[in-house]
Amino acid sequence: MAGRPLIGISTYLEAGARWGVWELAAALLPVGYPRLVQRAGGLAAMLPPDAPEHAAGAVARLDGLVIAGGPDVEPVHYGAEREPRTGPPAPERDAWELALIDAALAAGIPLLGICRGMQLLNVALGGTLVQHIEGHAEVVGVFGWHSVKPVPGTLYAGVVPEETSVPTYHHQAVDRLGTGLLVSAHAPDGTVEAVELPSSDWVLGVQWHPEMGDDLRVVRGLVEAAGA
Repeated sequence: MAGRPLIGISTYLEAGARWGVWELAAALLPVGYPRLVQRAGGLAAMLPPDAPEHAAGAVARLDGLVIAGGPDVEPVHYGAEREPRTGPPAPERDAWELALIDAALAAGIPLLGICRGMQLLNVALGGTLVQHIEGHAEVVGVFGWHSVKPVPGTLYAGVVPEETSVPTYHHQAVDRLGTGLLVSAHAPDGTVEAVELPSSDWVLGVQWHPEMGDDLRVVRGLVEAAGA
């Protein structure tokens, strides 16, 4: 493959964002995501929410896909009723990213889900979520750190073989695993911290936020797989 692999990254859709004299609806993404892809050797492309029927066409132009972190997944997508501490819905983003995941799995391109992205991967494959856990988002708006231990023999363990400390901010987690998924890392309290799809060439979800740290190995693994 000539040049750097093209990695699409899903984005937020916000009602109002401010820059200069403007405050307008915006498709946006924390800069840590594209910078992480770039530092890992990829070319980053932002994918704002679109009609789900266009997902396959978008994925066909990519070498790899990142489903970024963000708001809670609407519980209707995994057959649950909304609990009081579940955040506001993001219907356009849910629909678009579920379609992107389906298209990426069908096309066989490398896929990385980050935080919400990992949860959405689980939901896309028929899994469910715990709508609130304690201890993984201690201070509102502040990333914490905790250790993550890989499961030997997994894709994730092949990328990061040792226990590491990772930046984290989430209050939901994987409950019942989606079809075909395998747990590949845990937090000290037993929370599922990474999942993967062994039947694919390279599909991984991580519950933490690698874009907030300096460890490039997970995203470099995605980029290398995308460039193979």
